[in-house]
Amino acid sequence: MPADRPFNVLFLCTGNSARSILGEALLNHVGGDRFRAYSAGSHPKGQVHPMSLEVLKTAGISTEGLRSKAWDEFSGPDAPKMDFVFTVCDQAAGEACPIWPGHPMTAHWGIEDPAAVGGPAFKQRAAFEQALGYMRNRIAAFTDLPLTSIDRLTLTSRLRGIGAMDGSTVQSPQVA
Repeated sequence: MPADRPFNVLFLCTGNSARSILGEALLNHVGGDRFRAYSAGSHPKGQVHPMSLEVLKTAGISTEGLRSKAWDEFSGPDAPKMDFVFTVCDQAAGEACPIWPGHPMTAHWGIEDPAAVGGPAFKQRAAFEQALGYMRNRIAAFTDLPLTSIDRLTLTSRLRGIGAMDGSTVQSPQVA
């Protein structure tokens, strides 16, 4: 793992308008000089969901530069070399992803899609705030890991454990 530059982290989703945007903004907010976060989608919506921006601003997190973009932007030779790639929606986790230069560590951190919540604005806001809270917990656990000294196998296990935290869309196997 790099000690000479920030860790590059890519959050992937299908539409790149809500969960992956929340991950990008949050990690850039709390990551300091240790991390540089990005987000992308397999089929980007072309614009960031307005409630994503509103909830981030209310939380005091910068929304400057956030945009909905395709994951192709991060798979080319001129793209930043990713150290970590996290899928945050189940659909993106099941898609065939590009081959990422540098063979980053990957994990699935599925969270329910707040953009899929209908009804009154207060219900939509609550869904976005909940998604932001789940993402905040995952990012706090991630940034607390000793990334420069942990072995790859243990790190893989820890990253998967983070994906299984509260709010996970990954179903645990049933015990008979």
